[in-house]
Amino acid sequence: MRPGGQPNMQQIMKQAQKMQQQVAQAQAELAAAELTGTAGGGLVTVTVTGLGEYKSVKIDPKAVDPEDLETLEDLVLAALHNAAEAQRELTEQKMGPATGGLGGLGLPGF
Repeated sequence: MRPGGQPNMQQIMKQAQKMQQQVAQAQAELAAAELTGTAGGGLVTVTVTGLGEYKSVKIDPKAVDPEDLETLEDLVLAALHNAAEAQRELTEQKMGPATGGLGGLGLPGF
């Protein structure tokens, strides 16, 4: 802080630029990451990127029962939820450090 309680604008700009670089790096890492969600002990597997783009769904033939499609539907949904949770956790892990510096900028509300 400079005399008079005013933040140093150059310092704020440097912090903002650093944070922007960290966010860009975290986003690149998320885009490259592939996470897996499973259900039914591995009968259904869903692959998602760290940015939430679903890449594939694998269904073990043992999970397919023409008489009971509801169970298969439930397994697919559970695998999707499992993959989404893994993606959310990775996003928090990667983006948390990059955006955690907001409090140091002296901006109101952060």
